[in-house]
Amino acid sequence: MNITITGKELKATEAIKDYVEKKLTRIEKYYANENIDVTVTIKKENASSEIAEMYVSVKGMSYKAVTEDKDLYASIDKDIDILEGQIRKTKARKEKMIKDSSIKQMNISGLEPEKQIEDEVIKLLSYEIKPISVEDAKLKLSEKKGNIFYTFVNVDTGKVNVLFKLKDSNNFGLVEPEA
Repeated sequence: MNITITGKELKATEAIKDYVEKKLTRIEKYYANENIDVTVTIKKENASSEIAEMYVSVKGMSYKAVTEDKDLYASIDKDIDILEGQIRKTKARKEKMIKDSSIKQMNISGLEPEKQIEDEVIKLLSYEIKPISVEDAKLKLSEKKGNIFYTFVNVDTGKVNVLFKLKDSNNFGLVEPEA
């Protein structure tokens, strides 16, 4: 990490330099093994406030933070918080773009389309079958608008029957087993 500290109307003491270096380790963790250039400018604005400006350049990206506080160390802390937020936001945005583009790449390039499932039972519905008359079964089927068939136990024969709507939607068909 290359750090340049400049003081305007304020001397950059060894304590300030050490403090800045210590705080910049929070930034360094985001870019391990990368060349990071940091320019810090400290200045006294008026009798009651001090300003810290930080510019960070890494991997073609630039980040900037400028804060003013009564205490220079507090101003440095605020700058570090701002820079860390900017870096975190940028890295998250890049990771999302990479993830989205890799998903698009997979869809476009190359995976075989899903094979169609054939000759398999792919959906199973279970429900209780009650003994009712054919007339009651017609009423139940008419109540359920989306259904085209109704399975029931015929009260007269004791066998499982299937009542279905015909294509004309006005009449019904009945399936009854022989045995």
